[in-house]
Amino acid sequence: MTTREAFSDIEKPIGGAFYLHGDDLFRKEEAVRSLVETHLDPSTGDFNLDPLRGTALDPETLASIMATPPMMANWRVVVIREVEGLASSKRAREVLLEVVTDPPPGLALVMSCTVPKGSKAKFYRELSRLAKSLEFKAITDADVPGWLMTRASDLHGLEFDIDAARALGTAIGTNLGILAQELEKLSEFVGDKKRVTLSDVEEAGTTLPLQDRWEWFDLVAERRFEEARASLNTLIRQGETGVGLVIGLTSHLLRIGVALEQGVTGLESVLPVHQKWLARRLGGQAKKWTIMQIDYAIRGLGDVDRLLKASPHSDEHFIETWIMGQCVYEEAA
Repeated sequence: MTTREAFSDIEKPIGGAFYLHGDDLFRKEEAVRSLVETHLDPSTGDFNLDPLRGTALDPETLASIMATPPMMANWRVVVIREVEGLASSKRAREVLLEVVTDPPPGLALVMSCTVPKGSKAKFYRELSRLAKSLEFKAITDADVPGWLMTRASDLHGLEFDIDAARALGTAIGTNLGILAQELEKLSEFVGDKKRVTLSDVEEAGTTLPLQDRWEWFDLVAERRFEEARASLNTLIRQGETGVGLVIGLTSHLLRIGVALEQGVTGLESVLPVHQKWLARRLGGQAKKWTIMQIDYAIRGLGDVDRLLKASPHSDEHFIETWIMGQCVYEEAA
């Protein structure tokens, strides 16, 4: 979810308390900047912007700053990053929650927080309940191609080919900061063409893997098992693990199963926002499978998962055995 989707009227200042939390630091910081730009009058920015850090903030200073009215402007913007730093002080928690409960007129309080793993502290639940809250979960490998295509369209007016997005995501991973920089570079590289292809990504200087893991999943999904077996070693040498491939394949095949039972529309309705583009592609792959074949394949992956965790044999050995099992099953059928 984007900041604009969460706060539908973000284009105009609305004030109050905003609580941005989650493990995705890049999108969370973008949301902070967006909220600041929306509320802050640039001509009075020196007087009306207070950037603070919860790890270096005492309760008295916090109370004083948030009680200060805007100067020669409609809004005073207080940004508190690392809000988790206030959690250990009872007085700091009380001061912050009091303001969040009833923000003074003219205040836009923007809080950025990364909740410690496993924490069940009431403080964070109260902030989420009382403020305008938005969680930024860490993006997954499967989300990256959709995120790239959406950002390319929204920010740069670019059409980003699926194969190019998947290749770039495989090469760089889930570091959104680096991916955003690559998008900037590609936007300048393609110029007026306004379309990014796989060859553009290569020519712009990105070192792409010899075997794209998404293309490999497609090989299996299209039942091109011999090609998948032949390229498995390349994947493993690039650093892919057996467990990672089993997880990715299982997700892919489960989605094909949904497409078989509920159609493309049914699959699209259950996919995360940055993965909905997959529905039509997987719908085409579903035509090559039956429910019995999907069931057999997924049960086999369950066996592979257990063996990977309990046997001294190589990851490649067990994945290759699974692929050969699909070939045998197909011939028997």
